[in-house]
Amino acid sequence: MKIIVLGAGAWGTALAVSASSNPQMPHQVTLWARDASQARSMVQLGENHRYLPGVALPASLQISTQEWPMLSDTVAQHDVVIVASPMAGLRGLLCHLQNSPVPVAWLCKGFEAGIANAPGLLGHEVQAQVAPGLTAGVLSGPSFAQEVAQGQPTALVAASVHASVRDALVHAFHSPTLRVYANDDVVGVEVGGAVKNVLAIATGLCDGLQLGLNARAALITRGLAEMTRLGLALGARAETFMGLSGLGDLVLTATGDLSRNRRVGLALAQGKTLQQAVDDLGHVAEGVYCARTVVQRAHSLGVEMPIAQSVVDLLDGRVQPAQAVATLMGREPAAEGS
Repeated sequence: MKIIVLGAGAWGTALAVSASSNPQMPHQVTLWARDASQARSMVQLGENHRYLPGVALPASLQISTQEWPMLSDTVAQHDVVIVASPMAGLRGLLCHLQNSPVPVAWLCKGFEAGIANAPGLLGHEVQAQVAPGLTAGVLSGPSFAQEVAQGQPTALVAASVHASVRDALVHAFHSPTLRVYANDDVVGVEVGGAVKNVLAIATGLCDGLQLGLNARAALITRGLAEMTRLGLALGARAETFMGLSGLGDLVLTATGDLSRNRRVGLALAQGKTLQQAVDDLGHVAEGVYCARTVVQRAHSLGVEMPIAQSVVDLLDGRVQPAQAVATLMGREPAAEGS
């Protein structure tokens, strides 16, 4: 199978490495890097030193820096296209791919930032706007790039309304160490992937303030309830949030030490500014960029998300870490299902 991955960040590189190293069915994989200097470095060093240091790139992995429209011709020669950009780059790449004859799937998790009075959009909503004719979907689930690249056991979800896309993604990435499940609830999978990043910032804050394991468990559980409420309001199925892209991804991102969003919360608890926290990462933490949009979409639908709102207040500097926790604990008693 011929696979092209557009975006040579940590996650795009990890999937490219995994697919080209599959011992049962090694695929022909091309990894496209927008930055020519980064591509040259990867070829020379045999690793993506900037985003995935220490992980050797398979000799069979092809590195490309072609520019559009030449890249469009290359894309058409593959069996599946993977968009591995941050959420902010999805719209532009989908515009280039709008006439792609082969299945397209994106990896980014989050809401696109809203423009003027327009609400921020999920990936499938962006695709519906700029490339409605695409046969497309999303690959998501609880996964740290480093562990996937190292061949540690991982399970993902391939979500699309098109069976052909789900089948293509399973065929492309299912391996002895990477299990891929199919799901047609694109909305649920994308909401889970977006909201868990915001909740991971809150959990990092909780742990950074040393509030204890009881508090962490409560925060994750109530966060899952918030995620589910928003998802149902957007048309998702409730059971999706008990699966890999909901509960699974939330637990990983909220508790794993490799989580960028969790590390932002930890840094804020230590008294660092948001800018300092982001600068220390050196990578994109999607929860920082989509938290406001999550809350805006929730408000527009009449969905209450107090944890997400507290994260926004913290990121915007309206409250200090201890105040955010006090606000949540000071809420009026309510039934658990509310």
